[in-house]
Amino acid sequence: MVKKSGLGKGLDALLPAEEEQHKEGGIRQIQTGSIFPNPRQPRTSFDKQELEELASSIREHGLIQPLIITTGDSPGSYTLIAGERRLMAAKLIALESVPAIIREASDQQLVELALVENVQRADLGPLETAEAYRQLSEDFSLSHEEIAARVGKNRTTVTNTLRLLNLPDDVKQALVAGMISEGHARTLLSLPTEEAQSAALKSILKLNLNVRQTEELVRKLVGERPRKKSTAPPNPEIKALEEQLRQHLGTKVSLNQRNNGGTLTIHYYSEEELESLLEIILRD
Repeated sequence: MVKKSGLGKGLDALLPAEEEQHKEGGIRQIQTGSIFPNPRQPRTSFDKQELEELASSIREHGLIQPLIITTGDSPGSYTLIAGERRLMAAKLIALESVPAIIREASDQQLVELALVENVQRADLGPLETAEAYRQLSEDFSLSHEEIAARVGKNRTTVTNTLRLLNLPDDVKQALVAGMISEGHARTLLSLPTEEAQSAALKSILKLNLNVRQTEELVRKLVGERPRKKSTAPPNPEIKALEEQLRQHLGTKVSLNQRNNGGTLTIHYYSEEELESLLEIILRD
């Protein structure tokens, strides 16, 4: 059993209670120029218009929520832990200093805290999230279960997200550009080679296929027999159960009901994902 760190509780675990913020060591005014970005910040792109809107709000009302920083490598310098959008907006309007809370943080915590902040406050792109998980896995030797515990996610979700890094560059670029969704990308992972994935991407873009149509395309490409189209409308209760199971297991689930029983199909796309699913099912 992995013990969850305070990170699983979110950023509230980092912020002192309101009555403690004004004591020594609480909120301090720090020179904006002495705060440097988190080198392990998973977010690589920021919306220019949103930053300008945030800057206007700070100009009008001030920076209400303090940044969270840690001491830097050189005297008088600091490394940002949480609040990069606020820092960037403050610099846009040339604020000389900003309120900040100083915390001790290791390199590993810099990754974890930046990831938690982005997950809670602004959705990271799927590849940005995957890269942050990769850092935690490879640079700090955390298992998928340990990563999941730290960021408050299901282990299967972490595994599935990491698999996006195995996609060829053209598929990744299409995902970043919003030309395909994460659902499209995950479906393409079922194809055995990068060449097949890239070829399928061209079909998706040319034919404007949705995720379900992409699943049918992939099934044909890997030699699966196409499903027979049902003449009856989908049962809303069955669809609701499928969605509930999908959320719990973190993977696609198909529930086919017949007069006498039925079948439940749980999809997985790697041996590691199968192991993760078995852990969830057997544990419950």
